[in-house]
Amino acid sequence: MVETWLVDAMRSYNAESYSMRHAYAAQLHLPGPVFRELVVWALQSLPDEILVGLDVDPNRKHIGEVESTFEGQEHVSNLFGGQGYVIKEAHVVNRGDSYSVHHLPEEWTDDLFSGQRGSRAGRFTHWLHTHPNAPAIPSGADTDAAQETTGVDMILGLRFSPEGPLPWFDDVDGTRRSLGTEHAPKTKRSWFSRKELPVLGIAPTGHSIHDIQLIAFHKTGLGVNVLLIDESGYPYGWDELIQPTS
Repeated sequence: MVETWLVDAMRSYNAESYSMRHAYAAQLHLPGPVFRELVVWALQSLPDEILVGLDVDPNRKHIGEVESTFEGQEHVSNLFGGQGYVIKEAHVVNRGDSYSVHHLPEEWTDDLFSGQRGSRAGRFTHWLHTHPNAPAIPSGADTDAAQETTGVDMILGLRFSPEGPLPWFDDVDGTRRSLGTEHAPKTKRSWFSRKELPVLGIAPTGHSIHDIQLIAFHKTGLGVNVLLIDESGYPYGWDELIQPTS
């Protein structure tokens, strides 16, 4: 079950995905329950980053009217593997620091994947890795690893408390895509601090979530628009995005 606060955040994110649709070359439809799993896994694996492989459902295409509504002026057909199909499932493949996390462990390889195909070996269509208490902006290691991806690469950035050994790091340039922080209530971090942070909600791990950032990109550097969809295949907030015609 997806919590109400996360549904609200995904609705806000999709509204921005719609308003920014002309800035993207393609789109990727990610089910809300799968996205929730990714957030929980990221928090359960702290302080490490995690690498997650994602497969698409070959029997479930994007809904046509959703695809056309979010299609931008810069749309590119057949840009990546799995384009036009909904993500079906996710698997945690590795955990570690920002350099080792991109390596595919031996248990995820077999004779079909030679060393010449790189550390990821093409095991999954799409890949996602996490940035704990850091923004979802690609590093040099991230862009290098993306060259082996047949689909797209995603980054999930989380800002949370208690921080533990990972204080928030934001000294990096790049465009940020957040889930609904402008609608979150403000709360003081402590009795002695005047600094206030938004609280989107409380995760199942007990962490207060202050920001969730999500981006997707192709190995060429082109941005991919992520839509967070419900069980029916429509984006959360679809009714608010598309005004009925009379």
